[in-house]
Amino acid sequence: MTANKWIARLAIAAMSATAMAGSAWAFQEAPMLAEQVTSGALPAVDERLPTNPTVVNALSVGEYGGTWRRAFSGPGDRWGPTKLMEERVLKWTADANGGAELTPGFIESYSVNEDSTAFTFTLLDGLKWSDGEPVTTEDVKFWYEDIFLNTEITPNIDATFAPGGKPMEIEIADDRTFTVKFSQPYVYFLQILAKDSTGEPSLDRPSFLFPKHYLSQFNNKYADDAALTAAAAKFNVAGWKDLWGSKGAATAWWLNPELPVLTAWKIETPPPADTVTMVRNPYYWAVDQEGNQLPYIDRIEHRLFQDPETLNLMIAQGQLDMQDRHLNLANYTFYKENEARGGYHIVNWKDSNIWSLVPNINTTDDVLRGLFENADVRQALSVAVDRELIIELTQSGLGKPVQAAPVSGSQYYVPELAEHWVDYDPDLANELLDSAGLTERDDKGFRLRPDGQRFSLIVEANDASYAKTLELLTENFAEVGIEMLPRVIDRTQWDNNRSNNDFQMQWVPYDRMTYVPADPRRLMGSDSFANQYYVWYTTEGESGIEPPADHPIRQIFDLWDQASQSSSVEDADGYVAQMVKIFAESGWVIGVYGEGPVVNVVSNKMQNVQPDLVQDDIFRGVGLARTQQFWLDQN
Repeated sequence: MTANKWIARLAIAAMSATAMAGSAWAFQEAPMLAEQVTSGALPAVDERLPTNPTVVNALSVGEYGGTWRRAFSGPGDRWGPTKLMEERVLKWTADANGGAELTPGFIESYSVNEDSTAFTFTLLDGLKWSDGEPVTTEDVKFWYEDIFLNTEITPNIDATFAPGGKPMEIEIADDRTFTVKFSQPYVYFLQILAKDSTGEPSLDRPSFLFPKHYLSQFNNKYADDAALTAAAAKFNVAGWKDLWGSKGAATAWWLNPELPVLTAWKIETPPPADTVTMVRNPYYWAVDQEGNQLPYIDRIEHRLFQDPETLNLMIAQGQLDMQDRHLNLANYTFYKENEARGGYHIVNWKDSNIWSLVPNINTTDDVLRGLFENADVRQALSVAVDRELIIELTQSGLGKPVQAAPVSGSQYYVPELAEHWVDYDPDLANELLDSAGLTERDDKGFRLRPDGQRFSLIVEANDASYAKTLELLTENFAEVGIEMLPRVIDRTQWDNNRSNNDFQMQWVPYDRMTYVPADPRRLMGSDSFANQYYVWYTTEGESGIEPPADHPIRQIFDLWDQASQSSSVEDADGYVAQMVKIFAESGWVIGVYGEGPVVNVVSNKMQNVQPDLVQDDIFRGVGLARTQQFWLDQN
């Protein structure tokens, strides 16, 4: 795949390609909805759709019906279902060549002023929540004033939405139009929106839209203490604040079937059920090029699996319709051999994730923190890894050794940074560890830390399918006198350990290395190698841990401050390139392999799954494929 093929396009797709004149079309709808219209349970499709719906140009005009069968690993696996259906003001979608471009979502139009300090959006006329209630800027105002700026619910606003330390402002013009304002130019704002707006939803990210008619009952501005206490009891949480957030009992779409949404499907049977189901949203605001209301597929079903062997059995027996999540390249031959038996075929995408070991340089273990801050130790950890062997034995030889840095195809890609410290050299690793003063060993041959304890690293992963990789890494580290203790834990606990600064090292798919400014927080340590430093930065010192005065992460923070205030993309990109260089050369994250294929098992009945797309969290993973235009052949 050539470098220019998939690079993210900064130009926004023409608005004329995304709206249709309602008077020129006769809208069609799914039979399951037509039956509800006939019975009187739903209004006619013309009344449910906006006046000029957004048009999604399907790869082929599909047919309605069917259930998309998928697998999930438990309640903590919410990102798989979420990325199928996130919607935003602007979103990344796939172009004809497999690249990514920004296209409008549930808006009719937008404009940006000359100095990129004001961004105006107009909602679709007639846009409705999944319960049929109108969507207006009252919902925008509710989100902004009563959630985003409500310190009881959102104590900290993320720095990427408060450039220069001043949070964005919102002005309401009328029922459909609002303007986001900044006190300085913000040339990356639209790209950041496409990564983070109406996703989970998060409280400190610009979702812009929360259903006021439903959620005000859980908000301390509108409900009294007795009502909030009763609501907390209803959802079985400790207090009313636990109703809010991406994991909140009331505001998380994944947990609350009553929550009105804007997505193509909505939750029907939430976890912890063994089979979690989602059903089409009758008020979804998009149509295909022939006026058929989307989505084509009626339901999505997520079946619980306990271990990789169970998932492989589901695949071989043809029980999945389209899935890449939890599939492992080590099983690539198995997937290919069972295509005919399972009635599926493999569709490959390009993986931009860099599978990495992430040390916690903010760990509460003072001695270990000192070792992680030693560049010789970090380099030793990296060159001790036999990447070629790991790729051969765990990735079916697919992929290549890479460092945690922008991947090829990115405009920020620099070969020297992607190859920094990736050559396998255990002799050099031993020399570096000796030079760091780690010369003493115990009776098992493991090095001793300065405090006399064994140099041991507890490495957490969230999926048992990584067991072989962790085993090989353990052997690599043992060869240079470091004990690695792998732990496979639940995804929820794995996430919480980062948030709570309660981990030593984690095995992570290091992503967001395509179009870096869409989420620069990866380079800044957020939810990663230096989360407490990032918390200090984003709260302006009110919480978190202050980095030492000479720590290079301060340079990264300063560079982002300059990038987020630049008046031109060219100037801003220069600062981002410097951030990338400092991050990669510091070696805070130990990249192991990447740039191999992403394997999608696709049923022979599933249509419109585009090949050669880029898998990255920036583009919201599978969401880049425009899942609402997938359809199942009913014959």
